[in-house]
Amino acid sequence: MLAVFKREMHAYFTGVIGYVFLVLFLAVGGAVFCFSTLFQMSGSSTTWFTVMLFMCAIILPILTMKSFSEERKTKTEQLFMTAPVPIVSVVIGKFLAAYSMFAGALVFNSLYFLILIPYTQFKFALLLGQLVALLLVGMVFISIGLFVSSLTENQLSAAIGSMAIIAFFLAISLVNALIPANYWIRYVFNGLSVFTRFSAFSSGYFDVASVVYFLSMSAVFLYLTWRVYDRRRVG
Repeated sequence: MLAVFKREMHAYFTGVIGYVFLVLFLAVGGAVFCFSTLFQMSGSSTTWFTVMLFMCAIILPILTMKSFSEERKTKTEQLFMTAPVPIVSVVIGKFLAAYSMFAGALVFNSLYFLILIPYTQFKFALLLGQLVALLLVGMVFISIGLFVSSLTENQLSAAIGSMAIIAFFLAISLVNALIPANYWIRYVFNGLSVFTRFSAFSSGYFDVASVVYFLSMSAVFLYLTWRVYDRRRVG
C-alpha cells in the first residue's frame, strides 16, 4: 500500500495532472474567496464552501481520471494484477494519494479565512465543521472517480463518467424539492443527497449520520473498484 501511495504521489508531481489539479483548485478557491468574501465584505465561510463543493464535482474527476485508466491503456495494470499484492492495497494506495492531494489543497485554501481575523468576529467552529464536511465529500467524489477510472482506459470518459455520477448525487436534492412531502421516495432521495448532507454542516450542526453516510458511500465505491479488478484477476 505504501509503495503504491509513493508511486502515485511521484506520478502526480512528475506528470501534468498533479500540477493542473493544484493550479485549478487553488486558483478557483482564491477567486471564489475574493468574490464571495472580500469583495462582499463578509465574514461568512458558507458561500465559499458551498461553491467549492460544486467545483470539486468538476475538478476532482480530473485528478482521478488516469488512476486506473492509464494503467489499462499502457498495460501496466498487469504488474499489480500478477504481483503477490492484494488488490485492495493498490486501490487504497491510489485513493490515499489522490485524497492527500485534495486534502492538502483544501486545507491550504481554507487558510485564506485567517485574513479575516482582525476585521470580523469569525466563527471558527462553523469553518471547521464545513471543512470537515468538504473533506468527507471529497472522499466520496474521489472514490467515485477511482471506480469509473477502473472501468475504462479512456481518461476523458473516466472524467465525464465521474462527473455524471457526482452530478446525480448532487442533483437529487433538486429533484427532491419537486416531490410532495408525503411521498416516501422523498425521504429516500433526501438520505442519498450529498448536498443535503453537506448542508447540515453549513448550518452549524455536526451531523453524525452524515459522517456515516459519507464514509459508507466512499467505502462502497472503493469496494466496487476492488471488485472490478478482483474479478479481472480471477478471470
